[in-house]
This record gives sequence, structure tokens and C-alpha cells, in this order.
Amino acid sequence: MSGQASSPLGIFDSGVGGLSVLRAVRQLLPGEPVIYLADQGHVPYGARPLEEVRGFSESITRFFLEQGVKLIVVACNTASAAALQYLRQIFPGVPFVGMEPAIKPAAEHTRTRVVGVLATPATFQGALYASVVERFAHDVTLLQDTCPGLVKSIEAGHLDTPETQAILMDALLPMLERGIDTVVLGCTHYPFVIPLIQRIVGAEVRVIDPAPAVARQVRRLLDTSGMRSPGQEPGRLRFYTSGSVTSFASFLPELLGETGPVQSFHWVGESRLVIA
Repeated sequence: MSGQASSPLGIFDSGVGGLSVLRAVRQLLPGEPVIYLADQGHVPYGARPLEEVRGFSESITRFFLEQGVKLIVVACNTASAAALQYLRQIFPGVPFVGMEPAIKPAAEHTRTRVVGVLATPATFQGALYASVVERFAHDVTLLQDTCPGLVKSIEAGHLDTPETQAILMDALLPMLERGIDTVVLGCTHYPFVIPLIQRIVGAEVRVIDPAPAVARQVRRLLDTSGMRSPGQEPGRLRFYTSGSVTSFASFLPELLGETGPVQSFHWVGESRLVIA
């Protein structure tokens, strides 16, 4: 791994969800070059066994290291739950930043002591989520929902359709009846439907997007290690997807507000990435 400040960051997710994290990173660290990888051939990760997601994450990490990245952001709650601790063990010299459900700030600021959490099944099943709940949610009631179909709707670009609204209403209306005043987004896809969520829950309910906190952690690690890019111009963006290049590229202006070259990759078995 290159330790040079000019080396890129690596950010990955199963699809477009991690673009919400990349967007926050670009706002805070615009000079950093970034390689973003979307494993859309396997989307969604949330319904897959944790061991399988761990294997994907290890292979993606190896690919990033071949590209010379200096820090890796696991911009996927499912992959963080399945693989973050494992990745840190087998790549001890690599700085990783993962997604942690924002239970702590929700517990600190809730007035009703009732918090809604939207996440994938794998995130709820992971040890990371259990640890966060155990540490920070002793006196808070957590209402959980896996929002079946929501990731696929967002991957299809359905950010404000009757179908997407129905999925969110099924999750949120029972929570509202039980008095939530905070919603935690435990999937990086979900920030893209915050306007729709906010319309359903109303202005009095706080919706927590974890991406800005992740970007701040990236900045902190870069600064403490002396790896922050000195460049003043916007860093170069490169994208890879195991899905449709055309479809992925079409999402970038709306979801990210920037574009860049998009290349295809495919899997050889389940363990090796090959650029098309």
C-alpha cells in the first residue's frame, strides 16, 4: 500500500448506496482522488450470508491495494457488519473506515426514548450492531425494520415513486404510532430517500444520515497519518461496477453531482476481480 498523500482513497459498496458516503467525503475532502467500486452484480449484500459478504470484501480490498489506495472506506453497513473486524485483522497495515449504525447520537438526543432503525437483515444480525446497541441503547426502545425491497428500488432509480413510498410507509407508520422522534439510517442507500422519509415522518422527527460522520473520520485518519492530499484541485474520480456501466453512469449526476470514467469488472468465481 502506498503511503503517499497523492494516492487515492478506495470506497466500496454493493451498489450506488456508498455514493452517499462518497458525496460526504467530496464535500469535506474535495482534493482527494477516489476509486469507487460498486459490486452491483451481487446487490443487495443485505440478504446474503455474512461469510459470503466477507469474501467479497476481502477480494475488493485486495483489488484496491493493487490500485495503490491509501485508505479504504467500507461504505456498506452490511459489509461493515460482516467483514470490518476481519479485514483489519488480515490487513493490519491498512486504515479502514466502516459504517456503524448511529445508535449513539440517536440515544443521546431522543426525547421520547423511542428510536426507529432502518437497516438490512445482515446489519441487524451482525455483532457490530449488537455491540453498539449494548453500549449505547440501555434506556432506549429501538424499533427495527428491514424495509424489504428498498435497496432494489433505489438501485433502480426509484427515489420518489408510489412503490418506494409504500415500502417506507409500511416501515415508518407503525414506528410513528409508537412514538419515535428519531430515525437511524443503517444502510448507505437510504440517505437518497431522506426527502421521502422526512415527508412521511414530519419535520419533528430527526433523520440521521451517518455519511458526514464517516467523512470526518476519514479526514481525521488522513490528518493524523500525514496522508491528506495537498492538492487544491478536485481529486480524480474513477468508478468500477460489476453491473451495467451505462446504468451506473446515469446515476452519478443525480446521486453524486459529479461524474467520472466508469469501467466494468467481473468476478472469476467468488474470489477474484477482473477488469473488463
